Amino acid sequence: MQTGFHFWNYSVPGVPVTLPSVIAETARTAEQGGFAQFTVMDHWFQMERVAPATEPMLEAYTTLGFIAANTERMRLGPLVVGVTYRHPGLLVKTATTLDVLSGGRSMLGIGAAWYEREHHALGVPYPAISERFERLEETLRIAQQMWSDDDGPFEGAYYRLGETIGEPRPVQSPPPIMIGGKGEKKTLRLAAQYAQIVNLTSADPTEVAHLLDVLRAHCDRLGTDYDAIEKTVIASARDPFEPDFLPQMEKLAALGITMVVLGVRQPDPVGWAARLGDEVVPALAGL
Repeated sequence: MQTGFHFWNYSVPGVPVTLPSVIAETARTAEQGGFAQFTVMDHWFQMERVAPATEPMLEAYTTLGFIAANTERMRLGPLVVGVTYRHPGLLVKTATTLDVLSGGRSMLGIGAAWYEREHHALGVPYPAISERFERLEETLRIAQQMWSDDDGPFEGAYYRLGETIGEPRPVQSPPPIMIGGKGEKKTLRLAAQYAQIVNLTSADPTEVAHLLDVLRAHCDRLGTDYDAIEKTVIASARDPFEPDFLPQMEKLAALGITMVVLGVRQPDPVGWAARLGDEVVPALAGL
């Protein structure tokens, strides 16, 4: 089982002056410690369920470009983009740029968005959940077209693109799409139809087993290859040093989960990444 590192908390001592060095050193330490993936949140405000909205938060793709310049091997991407935050054509261009400048290490993690407060605060439209999912599917179709040989127009219910030129082409052909969440009717159906990676927002083996059954059923119905989808989970709320952590991960590995994403811990992200690399990453790799 591989390990991903999720940098979601920017409240480091000495912020903002210290942020560049802390992020760069954390990413380098994670890569040296064997992490296969490094992700950041795509939010404008910190999530109120974990900390005050006024805590520091950086824009995702600017941060990922900075991380790309300080690393060489890890897969990079947002976990996950809110579909409402960027026009789809510009989003795909941004993800392509990251792929080119990182040497083919970009993935497009994307979801339907949910944080209503930051939408209203910054003047971003926040349509009903049904419309957000419809916009998400159109965005996925636009990504597929922009990463194909078709540079013609795109006509959807919400987005109309006169041309879908995307030069330079991404290094990967194409970059993988990750869909994150655990909604059974819409999220997992979209993952079955469009994604190369699914990130389940649960690390409970019983729930994960059920969600994978749902994903398989969608694949069977759509005629897509369940086995070709990389299955990952996020366990950023878990303490990886608790006695029951590795047994739980072993159960997930038996279900077909190939990566667990662990979250950053403050006030010493570099030390946390180093400890995980020394003690947890090798143990997970052995599962």
